Amino acid sequence: MKSLLPVVTICALSAGPIAADPLKVATSFTVLADIASNIAGDRADVVSITKPGAEIHGYDPTPRDIVRVIDADLILWNGMNLELWFEQFLENLGDVPSVTVTDGITPLAIKSGSYAGKPNPHAWMGLDNALIYIDNITDAMSDLDAENAAYYAANADRYKQQLRDTIEPLRNAVAQIPENERWLVTCEGAFSYLAQDFGLQELYLWPMNADAVGTPQQVRAVIDGVRDNDIPVVFCESTVNTAPARQVARETGAMYGGDLFVDSLSDADGPVPTYLDLLRVTSETVVRGLTQSAP
Repeated sequence: MKSLLPVVTICALSAGPIAADPLKVATSFTVLADIASNIAGDRADVVSITKPGAEIHGYDPTPRDIVRVIDADLILWNGMNLELWFEQFLENLGDVPSVTVTDGITPLAIKSGSYAGKPNPHAWMGLDNALIYIDNITDAMSDLDAENAAYYAANADRYKQQLRDTIEPLRNAVAQIPENERWLVTCEGAFSYLAQDFGLQELYLWPMNADAVGTPQQVRAVIDGVRDNDIPVVFCESTVNTAPARQVARETGAMYGGDLFVDSLSDADGPVPTYLDLLRVTSETVVRGLTQSAP
């Protein structure tokens, strides 16, 4: 099926002086790297510690990862218990400035599992939060490279508008679906911010990939929830085993709506090589599943 929206090509502005020694910015995962790259343009080099397609909650960093980013001028990470490995990694890097890019975001709480009551870390999946990420990263770069602050700010404004232009029509499409039919059923509770942003009720198998995943009790609870609420479509996440979600679909007669992307970008030739693509493809998959399965 064709994309619900045309792919938007993101071009950073290129005006003003280029520093002789551009910043080197390292990020904990690929989503942050792409956001930072769109702000940085040609004035900073951005690298991600984790690679495309990686499961980032329990990532096991290698000595090569440390070597690759030890000369970074700035480290960007999400926080909110997303990168469970990252504080130790930072200690190994020594005295490198780091910024938690979720500062200023009002977190949603995880509702169950061993992380119950703690912040849900997947805040970049909501459009309003994405704009805060962009502001925080822009400020962090500008603080270290004041000469190019106006350039970073102009790129950030352009990038924000491209995100709005992509996501707002999809959000409006969901608003046309009857409220009692707006359900998002997934494997991990990684889409709570997307669900809130799109006005969806949420049901998931497990709260976070660092917890137990796909247990019989989790599967049974979601099967009951799908039946009780007559939910017609079930999704899963791209970096985990989809078998439990497919079992829910099979036993309830719901449609399996496809894989959603959240924690990691794909390689350049994959379905979500950029953060804009990740938000667009995930949102389109949800909208398509909800509208195709509607009575």
